[in-house]
Amino acid sequence: MNNKRVPQEVKKSFLFWLVAVAAGVFEMIIAVTQILSEDSGSGSSILMAVGVRTIIFTVLVYIIVKMYRGNNWARIALSILLGGVGTLSLIIDPIQWILEGNSLDKAFTGLTLYSSLFGLSRIVHLAAVVTAFILMFRPAANKYFRAMTA
Repeated sequence: MNNKRVPQEVKKSFLFWLVAVAAGVFEMIIAVTQILSEDSGSGSSILMAVGVRTIIFTVLVYIIVKMYRGNNWARIALSILLGGVGTLSLIIDPIQWILEGNSLDKAFTGLTLYSSLFGLSRIVHLAAVVTAFILMFRPAANKYFRAMTA
């Protein structure tokens, strides 16, 4: 595929999906670092979790590249996996926490370096997913995917 034919919306969507995956990797690193610093986890379970997440991140990057190259199945997969399931996984804990009667000001009490970095990363992560999703369905992107499918 000639890069000149890829619309800006698809190029930007591609980059925002990569930012979302990078944020996920960063969050995993923060979580592992925190667990290891507290010495509260077994090495084999941490290694297993990191291994599974690394495989998932690798598959997602593969799908993101396929989307960039005009594969509509990849766009649909990203919509479901990252746009749907991924977004839900990012927002479910904060929503549950608020529904349990906690207030937003309580969220800022007792912040640690880990929780601050994790929270900031989650905001970037969620913003990247929403932006990538929207860009992937803009008119120029729709035209591109239709042309690539034909």
